[in-house]
Amino acid sequence: MRYLGLDLGTKTLGLALSDSLGMIATGYKILKHEEDYDSLIPKLKEEIEKNDIGAFVLGFPKNMNNTIGERGEVSLAFQKKLEDAFHLPVYLQDERLTTKQAESLLIANDTSRKKRKKVIDSMAATIILQSYLDRKD
Repeated sequence: MRYLGLDLGTKTLGLALSDSLGMIATGYKILKHEEDYDSLIPKLKEEIEKNDIGAFVLGFPKNMNNTIGERGEVSLAFQKKLEDAFHLPVYLQDERLTTKQAESLLIANDTSRKKRKKVIDSMAATIILQSYLDRKD
C-alpha cells in the first residue's frame, strides 16, 4: 500500500507518493483546482487507481499557537470530502512551516525562483508525507 501526501493550497494541490513499504516520500506532481475543490476528486481517483493508494496524508495547517484557523477548517472539510468520495483513511499531519522548509531546501540547492514556484507545493507535500511516515511507527 502506498500513501498519497497532499498539500492543499488555494489554487494548487501538491502531491507526494510513498514507496510501497510506506517508508520514503517522493515529490510527485501538482494539480491545479477550482476553489470548491470538487474538480480534484476525478483527478485524485485516477491517481489512486494508477498508484495503488491505500491512504491519504493531508497537511493540516494550524496557527502557531496550535489553534485551528480558516485554512485548517478548509482542510477539515476537504478531509471529509476525500473520505466520502474514496472511503480511504485520511490522516492529518501538522504542516506548520512546511512551505518555509521546502523553500529553504530549494534555495539551498540553488533552485531558481521560477523553478521553485513550480515545485514548492510538491516539495511541501513531500515534507508532510515524510513527517507522517517517520512518526507512524
